[in-house]
Amino acid sequence: MKNSIIKQFGLINTIEGYSYLALLFIAMPMKYLLGFSMAVKVVGMTHGVLFIMFLTLGLMAWKQTRWSLNQTIVFFLASLIPFGTFFTKSKIASYENTSINSVK
Repeated sequence: MKNSIIKQFGLINTIEGYSYLALLFIAMPMKYLLGFSMAVKVVGMTHGVLFIMFLTLGLMAWKQTRWSLNQTIVFFLASLIPFGTFFTKSKIASYENTSINSVK
């Protein structure tokens, strides 16, 4: 059974990861090296909205699939580390085709 919440969580995991990298490696250097502070405002707001979506979908997926608390914490902590979401991408994808009741 294809789980749409997990698929959505996997997609937002990837997009949020890219937005974090854009904030850290594009917008922040533009602000501090070039004095263009608007870059951080725009990219920062976008990343913030995506991060809230990531948390919301992560909690929905956790509730629906009954992932272990440890697995959920790993997904959250990975989102705080640059490039971290890309390491959890394959684990999330492995859950997409799993039955809701068999994920633990």
